[in-house]
Amino acid sequence: MITFATVWAWFTDPANWQGADGVPTRMLEHLKFTGITLAIALVIAVPIGAWVGHSGRMRWLVTGANAARAIPTLGLLFAVSMLVSPLFTSSLAFTVPSIAVLVLLAIPPLLSGTYSGIESVDPAARDAARGMGMSDWEVLTRVELPCAMPLFLSGLRSATLQVIATATIAASISLGGLGRYLIDGLASQDYVQMVAGSILVALLALVADLVLALLERFAVSPGISGRGQGVARRRRLRFGRGGDAAASVKNSTDAPLGADPA
Repeated sequence: MITFATVWAWFTDPANWQGADGVPTRMLEHLKFTGITLAIALVIAVPIGAWVGHSGRMRWLVTGANAARAIPTLGLLFAVSMLVSPLFTSSLAFTVPSIAVLVLLAIPPLLSGTYSGIESVDPAARDAARGMGMSDWEVLTRVELPCAMPLFLSGLRSATLQVIATATIAASISLGGLGRYLIDGLASQDYVQMVAGSILVALLALVADLVLALLERFAVSPGISGRGQGVARRRRLRFGRGGDAAASVKNSTDAPLGADPA
């Protein structure tokens, strides 16, 4: 029977934190696969999304990428594995198919976020930039990409969470990472291990989302995110109160002795 005590005992068991199957090793493997996947997907999706959003051409690429989200993840994983694995003789026979599938799943949200962010830029901002003599490249890098940052980071957050979750399923074809706790636990009917693995995956996803939320807070311009309006409002209120106080002091100073300052 699975209880809080049994799960807590699993987490406090030193044996689960050591060796090749320990939590630190599996966590690092999961982070490594996630990082490699996102790096490859960013190199592919961001330039394409930026070009489509800037030029308005070949928008069917974004539509097709979004339609690819409907493909069953597990079926795609096994299909790619059967096609690609025979090409390798080392452990890459399991790693390459898994990374390829994860990249295919990470591209749609990154592509959509980049395209939507650039496509939604106010045309007046583009016209003003061109009126200042900026080239198309300067308009893209100095105007459109900064304005597209909120939607791009939203797509990045979605892709990151999807990769972290799907990398767990990829353990079914012998990929490492936190998914091993679920697959190995199911094979040995160690359901406590499966619950512990699920908790670790959920915690990793929450921490990753929190880090990206903080990144969004500092990477997006205050004028775009709306934080600048709050700062300006607080400054106006502070200076307004200071002006009233100064006027009150001046009136009380100018009043004759013995007179009521009011």
